[in-house]
Amino acid sequence: MQAHSHPPDRSVLGRSMRILRSFGPEDHGVGLSELTRRTGLPKATVHRLARELVAARLLAATDRGYRLGRGLFELGMVAAPERSLLEVAVPFMQDLFARTQETVHLGVREGSEVVYIAKIGGHRQAPTPTRVGGRMPLYCTAIGKALLAHTSQSGVDEVLSAGLVRRTPRTVVGPGLLRRQLERASEEGVAFEYEESMPGITCVAAAVLDAGDRPIAAISVAGPVTRFRPEKHLASVRAAASGTASILARRGVMAPLEDE
Repeated sequence: MQAHSHPPDRSVLGRSMRILRSFGPEDHGVGLSELTRRTGLPKATVHRLARELVAARLLAATDRGYRLGRGLFELGMVAAPERSLLEVAVPFMQDLFARTQETVHLGVREGSEVVYIAKIGGHRQAPTPTRVGGRMPLYCTAIGKALLAHTSQSGVDEVLSAGLVRRTPRTVVGPGLLRRQLERASEEGVAFEYEESMPGITCVAAAVLDAGDRPIAAISVAGPVTRFRPEKHLASVRAAASGTASILARRGVMAPLEDE
């Protein structure tokens, strides 16, 4: 599945999207001058479009400036097929958290990245480089490897050809080694990460497959290397993924086409 291109910046939609995409996860109030700097658009244009986005509830005006509006959240929650996926997967994720007491993720593939659409963690959860709505490269995450293991050869080649950037000393940057890991993940039904996206974190994931063995999503459990042993939870992770897949199959939910 390839990432879609964004609307051209010369259009009203394109410039509006440029404003919305300039916000980060920690932004709770961004002033007009800062939005102008981030977007590179004329200040008058940012001011006019920001007012229209506020009227549409896609932005909200605060004493500290603008923040993303609740309307975006409402639109996101009615998006398909993620809504059906969340409804089915979250109970299995909760069961998995109850068994492991470690951070549980649900992610989907978009282009060469994982997009995290759900995350469950307790009071003692270890810091991870993930957040709901955030992205990580496929090749250095357990969820990403689980998805790639059930992706066509051309899809894997596309990811490898883009280059494997080293994020930690343990990131797998050799195409041959990654291919062997994907082959093993395909055979065993689980994929692993050992401090490849962030030092101190290890993870195991299994893909949620449709009736044609194409990946819809993947579920993972991550924890600190000091206490979490992913090899002890293989059956639980596989069961969460297969249980989610079984219900989605009954509902007729299929994997997105790779060229979408």
